[in-house]
Amino acid sequence: MTSKAAVKESESTAPDRELSLDLYRQMRVIRSFEETVQALFLRGQVHGTTHLYTGQEAGAVGVCGVLREGDWVAGTYRGHGHSLAKGVTAQRLMDEMLGRSTGVCGGRGGSMNVIDVERGLIGCFGIIGGSIAAATGVAVAAKQQGRQAVAVAFFGEGTSNQAYFHECLNFAQVLKLPVVFVCENNLYMEFTPIEDVTAGEIIARPQAMGIRSEQVDGNDVWAVRAAAEDAVAHARSGQGPVFIESLTYRFVGHSRSDPARYRKEGELDRWRERDPLLVARARLSEEFGVPAESLDALDAEVEAELELVAERAMAAPYPDPATEMASEFKA
Repeated sequence: MTSKAAVKESESTAPDRELSLDLYRQMRVIRSFEETVQALFLRGQVHGTTHLYTGQEAGAVGVCGVLREGDWVAGTYRGHGHSLAKGVTAQRLMDEMLGRSTGVCGGRGGSMNVIDVERGLIGCFGIIGGSIAAATGVAVAAKQQGRQAVAVAFFGEGTSNQAYFHECLNFAQVLKLPVVFVCENNLYMEFTPIEDVTAGEIIARPQAMGIRSEQVDGNDVWAVRAAAEDAVAHARSGQGPVFIESLTYRFVGHSRSDPARYRKEGELDRWRERDPLLVARARLSEEFGVPAESLDALDAEVEAELELVAERAMAAPYPDPATEMASEFKA
């Protein structure tokens, strides 16, 4: 759902060349990771379900890149991108996808429940709106402890119809909590177009609470980063929460069992023209003169890395129940 308000685009002056290349590389890692996970899933190596972040890479990379040590992120069940952007290594995350003891959660979290407290990832939540509640709670702790930390909650547009959304945004605004709410609006609540079940504009809801809010082109990593810089600075300074609606699109179905036949004719093709990777490649070429051959080489390098990651994950051991019993089962 697109607001009548203008969507914020990236500033005319992009970050420096090296930073821009790094942003592109991070998005390429997430894309390749998701493609590898899908391939392994089809081979029966990834059990359970998967919710891929393909097409939305600019959101996680743009936001997490402006955070600092001590800041927190709460992701969704579509959280591989959030995890990688916050610093979880591709190897530890892939090991987790395959249920290996070397995974970030010891092989027990799986695809939807990744946690890495050491890197400030307080969790990826299967419960709709769980990320909002977790980030709001961490923001309460940060304020009470006098820490200059910011919490970020990623969530989908469907969450705007959940009680978590209204309660937590209201609570955060009343207490002026240092939290940034990032709504990744990919147009579909699982299989249902958001406009079919949502009255009005999503961004009008935080605005009604007096929360600083803006829409951003969620497929332009520089636009997301610019919005995130402003939002994080505002929250960190004690001025209260900020709401960002990142307008984006997922290129795959909701989960493993979804062929996405509900899409409108031509819709996917139109959005693929705004692929975050293509947008970034065009800007790298136009503003920094980076040749396509260099970006192709970077792509190939990342692909080779992910092939090795998958090979190592396949060779890694499973948890041994005799020696690595999960804490909830201990006497």
